[in-house]
Amino acid sequence: MPTLDDVRRAADQLSGRIHRTPMVTCSALDAMFGGPLSLKAELFQKTGSFKVRGLLSKTLQLTPEQRERGVVTVSAGNAAGALAWAARDAGVPATVVMATTAVQGKIDAARAYGAQVELVDGDLITAYEAIRDERKLTGVHPFDDLDVITGHGSLGLELLADAPQVRTVLVPIGGGGLISGVALAVKLLDPSVRVVGVEPAGADVVSRSLAAGSPQKLPTAKSLADGLAAPVCGAHTFALISQYVDEVVRVGEDAILAATRLVMSRTKLALEPAAAAPFAALLEGSLQLTGPTASVISGGNLDVGQLFGSGSLGDTP
Repeated sequence: MPTLDDVRRAADQLSGRIHRTPMVTCSALDAMFGGPLSLKAELFQKTGSFKVRGLLSKTLQLTPEQRERGVVTVSAGNAAGALAWAARDAGVPATVVMATTAVQGKIDAARAYGAQVELVDGDLITAYEAIRDERKLTGVHPFDDLDVITGHGSLGLELLADAPQVRTVLVPIGGGGLISGVALAVKLLDPSVRVVGVEPAGADVVSRSLAAGSPQKLPTAKSLADGLAAPVCGAHTFALISQYVDEVVRVGEDAILAATRLVMSRTKLALEPAAAAPFAALLEGSLQLTGPTASVISGGNLDVGQLFGSGSLGDTP
């Protein structure tokens, strides 16, 4: 298991290279959910999501030989952009494997940061592994890597430093890299803080893995929250979530959409659906606030047309 010193070391390496994102509040949400509720605004992070913490942390650990050969990852979008940016920052060639159905803005961002983007119709993992092996690239797992996880742990350190009164931390879950790092840092700093993960019902691989007692793989994983639609739970993330996360809840697609609109309307933060998952749980009633709470706004790389068409945000609940 990584240690608190490992997380602090990663945070020190990241310091000055990425943003220290703000904690923001919203009285309207406090009143609606029985706050106080703080929001860790990672949508203001480099590349628009938390992912750059872990991917840059990993890139900084590469050997000279690995840096020369280049790196490759597989991603729904945010990890692709983060690795592309991190690799460009470090002078390392990057390739990212993405689905042809990925959000176009995320594809464009990875290319703009200098990555070679490989779009795939079939199995992404198979394509990723083939490209990695054929081109002799260093594979960078988007979430199940200890350097990536400890990099994400820097967010947990910041959160408790800026909001020491927090008693519960809410974190969106895809493959589990973010919550693994945050929970690791938070629990080692203050074991009394409750850490709760939220994942889509249509991509509930972590809930199924916890129920089975081992990492599982889903035949399909679909959600409006594309950043949370991971089909697998990793060995590292499973171990860390099992040890440090207090509860994982599922949410429906309608609630994710309603929560995205609600938080955007009330806070003016242009969050992506993945970041709204904890608020979906509050709307559905599967979570209730019982004291000072912080929710991680994991990213802001949204497809506005997909969510709202050509109209306005419409009514909010």
